[in-house]
Amino acid sequence: MRDWWKQWLINPGWSQSLLVGTLDIVLVLALTYMILVIISERRTLWMVRGFIILMLASAFSGTLGLPLLNFVLEKLVIGCAVAMAVALQSEFRRFLEQLGRGEFRQLFQPDRLAVPKSDSVIDEIVDAVKELSKNRIGALLILETSGPIDDRDFSVPGVKLNAEVSKELIQTIFQPKTLLHDGATLIRGSRIVSSGVILPLSGRTASRQLGTRHRAAMGITERVENCICVVVSEETGSISLAERGTLYRPLTIKKLKESLEVRFSPTVDREAVAPGLLSLIRQIGGQTLALVSRLLRLLSTASRSKK
Repeated sequence: MRDWWKQWLINPGWSQSLLVGTLDIVLVLALTYMILVIISERRTLWMVRGFIILMLASAFSGTLGLPLLNFVLEKLVIGCAVAMAVALQSEFRRFLEQLGRGEFRQLFQPDRLAVPKSDSVIDEIVDAVKELSKNRIGALLILETSGPIDDRDFSVPGVKLNAEVSKELIQTIFQPKTLLHDGATLIRGSRIVSSGVILPLSGRTASRQLGTRHRAAMGITERVENCICVVVSEETGSISLAERGTLYRPLTIKKLKESLEVRFSPTVDREAVAPGLLSLIRQIGGQTLALVSRLLRLLSTASRSKK
């Protein structure tokens, strides 16, 4: 311990390099945690972890003086980064928007668990959609799945209602002669928050059979992850469900009810994608040590074979 303090005092350059190295590691861990928070979908988490392992392997290959392996890994990391940027464009868009708004705290907060809706609320929504579909009345419902949606994500926030969810009210809102039938209706928990909400349209190329309501449902779910949209087509009466920019159609009433129950049931086990920061540090530290030990074993094996 005394020797360590002597080296610290005698050689300030060594202590400075240690501090810079520690800061570098902390910043990399913080960036990694932000990426895990952004990627709030379990099936893409392993892809992100694989990308992080590739970056660590590239860094260690450069440190250990393996130029050919470092060159290959660097090119592989660049290709994977471009592929991930295309595949996860909605998540990266949200990341850049939060950076632009200065919402740095939200970047380190994992998405909250889905807010459960009672069976009566789901039944009211499903019954209303059933009647609207049978009568071929167009409708667009936004259902929040976790935290409230920021009004800035809407093109026009709409008219505040703050009313209890009921099938009669939902059907009345979307009657063609009402003033609010063209917009979307926002449902938060068991309350209808607002109606006549104008949503941003999706820029994706869609089928000609899809109207403005379908493109709006895809657009808001691309932009905001903590919501799903239920769409009723005015032309055909078909039912669709939009989530994360993907449109699932056509759905039967039974399938719609099952989908809503799966997403809002309080008994569904929803494992957090982004772990706690300390847990993340332990995981990455363990994986890093394992990777270093494997590389050292390979180097020692190669040196022995040359002898």
